[in-house]
Amino acid sequence: MQREKVIIVGCQLPTVDDWTYEQSMGELVELVDTARGEVVARLDQKRQQVDRRTFIGKGKVEELAVLIEQFEPDIVIFNAELSPAQSKNIRISLNDPNEMKLIDRTQLILDIFAGRAQSKEGKLQVELAQMNYLLPRLIGQGTQLSRLGGGIGTRGPGETKLESDRRHIKRRIDEITKQLEGTVAHRDRYRERRKENRVFQIALVGYTNAGKSTIFNRLTDADTYEQDELFATLDPLTRELELPRGGKVLITDTVGFIRDLPTKLVAAFRSTLEEVLGADLVLHVIDASNPHYMNQIDTTNSVLAELGASEVPQLEVYNKKDRLTEDFVGGPLVISALDSNDIETLIDAIENKIADVLTKVHVILPVRSFEHYHPAKESMYRLEEKFLDDGSVELVGFMREDTRLYATLKQFEV
Repeated sequence: MQREKVIIVGCQLPTVDDWTYEQSMGELVELVDTARGEVVARLDQKRQQVDRRTFIGKGKVEELAVLIEQFEPDIVIFNAELSPAQSKNIRISLNDPNEMKLIDRTQLILDIFAGRAQSKEGKLQVELAQMNYLLPRLIGQGTQLSRLGGGIGTRGPGETKLESDRRHIKRRIDEITKQLEGTVAHRDRYRERRKENRVFQIALVGYTNAGKSTIFNRLTDADTYEQDELFATLDPLTRELELPRGGKVLITDTVGFIRDLPTKLVAAFRSTLEEVLGADLVLHVIDASNPHYMNQIDTTNSVLAELGASEVPQLEVYNKKDRLTEDFVGGPLVISALDSNDIETLIDAIENKIADVLTKVHVILPVRSFEHYHPAKESMYRLEEKFLDDGSVELVGFMREDTRLYATLKQFEV
């Protein structure tokens, strides 16, 4: 399939340094690539503040018109969220009120999410975010929307919905909201059942394209979508991992984060991201080969804070060691998800972290109390057991305090 030609436009304000601005524009190029587009030209401007009418200044709009004539792009993408008025005014200034596709970073991310969503809940969440984004932009833009055709910026709700009147769009928003309430309730019940089972829960989080899905697949022998691109995973997936030193854990792969992730998306995917809130441990995967990994860590931690998950214990995993060209000093746990020995190292680190989170238990079960043996063995992590001469068994391991079994075992504590 032929890639669409794209011109990207950015505006650097005094509050944004050169390095951060270049990083943001570089990410926009990656987003375009993920959406199956190709950047053919780039337009930049430094301003004290954005132009309220056209986002960039009049002279830059004229430069954009020249670039459009020169490169004949399929689409122009602005590296910020445009207001409906700005989008309309840019078109008027370009003397192209309806013909060319013109979208912003938010719509591009929404578009990628629409292409990635697989589950019913994921598709509904994306559609809700798109509807809320597009509703104020429908006024006076019917012609433009009807001519969008296919390609970047058009995936998701579909033309028929976009061409409907505002009342229909609002009705659809209400319908999706009600459907999501049902799926959220179902997810909450499922999450509660997992808690009741007292299985240790781990959530994989990290900046998009850090390698979470690859690690998830290596840990759980799953077969989720792996690709070197942004937002390869959208829908959460939970699998079981049996640890070599005793105990089982549930691991959930979650959607990747990105700088300036649209608020509409964070809100729409809140129920999905709340998998992190129910976790006992957050496995924070970091792309060690990315020169901006520190900023990516900050972005991920900011989203976790927004979700109220800052207090969940965290283990940082620096991935993509195989791509490093020099010594790395970012953190102690540096791995390649493609190396089986490194995966063993990661599992060992997970077991040690679980020991930090849980409570150590050291008991001797007499023969008369062997009904507690198998439940204790199944509930303990990093288990060590020893059968003694008198027929009793000594168990040393780590487990939750908030269980009946823990209270029962206290009487046999050494």
